[in-house]
Amino acid sequence: QVQLVESGGGLVQAGDSLRLSCAASGSTFSNYAMGWFRQAPGKEREFVAAISRYGAVTVYGDSVKGRFTISRDNAKNTAYLQMNSLKPEDTAVYYCAGGTNRGSNWYRVWDYWGQGTQVTVSS
Repeated sequence: QVQLVESGGGLVQAGDSLRLSCAASGSTFSNYAMGWFRQAPGKEREFVAAISRYGAVTVYGDSVKGRFTISRDNAKNTAYLQMNSLKPEDTAVYYCAGGTNRGSNWYRVWDYWGQGTQVTVSS
């Protein structure tokens, strides 16, 4: 199974950019679709973005479309989330996830999760 560790979170101001990384180990990285989720205090976990195993397909949540970009580098066993034009409502703990589902719902089924990294956007 794969182990996932997020990094890159922090405190930024509204309008700033931040890039999160998710380093994978323990298994062949290209076996997994990768996703990013977030959870704000008192709210349910929210889907942010997903990328297919070789990066050909990406999917985004409505709230981040046009501002966030998911990518991956299979040679480095790392997935990324580039976050631009950050807003205070983007404040949350961000989690990366790995999935092995190969069907049409590949971006809805996730098997492995990281511990999360805090992103705080001040106004």
